[in-house]
Amino acid sequence: MTTPEQNKALVLEAFDALFNKRDYVAAEDFWSERYIQHSAHIAPGRAGLFGLVRSLPDTLRYEHQFVLAEGDHVMLYGRFSGQGSPAASVAADVVRMENGKLAEHWDVLQDEATHAESASGLPMFGDHFPPDR
Repeated sequence: MTTPEQNKALVLEAFDALFNKRDYVAAEDFWSERYIQHSAHIAPGRAGLFGLVRSLPDTLRYEHQFVLAEGDHVMLYGRFSGQGSPAASVAADVVRMENGKLAEHWDVLQDEATHAESASGLPMFGDHFPPDR
C-alpha cells in the first residue's frame, strides 16, 4: 500500500519521466501494463499514451501548479506546452493508483487563454499570462 503523499510523488515523477525527459524505459516502471485510458485525446492503454508522446515535438514540457491526493486517486493541475499548437494546454489530470503504479486516467484539457481572451482578467496557470498568439 502507498500513502496519498507517496502517490503524489510517484505521479509527479512519472509525468516528469514521460513528458519532460522522454524516458520510456523509466515510464514503463510507473504506468501499469493494464493501464486504462479515459481521455478522448489518447488511444487506449499505456501504448496509446506512449505513442502519443512519441508523436509530439521534443519541445513538449509538463509543469504542475498543484497536486492533490485522496486514497488511491491523485489530481494534478498543470500545463502542457511546446506540443506544436499555438496555445499551451491547461490540464486537470486524475490518476488512480494501484500497486504503486498509474492504473487509470481521466483528463480535462483547455487551451490556455491570453490576457485578451480571459473574461476573468486572471491567468489560468501561474501568476502571469502567456504571450498573445
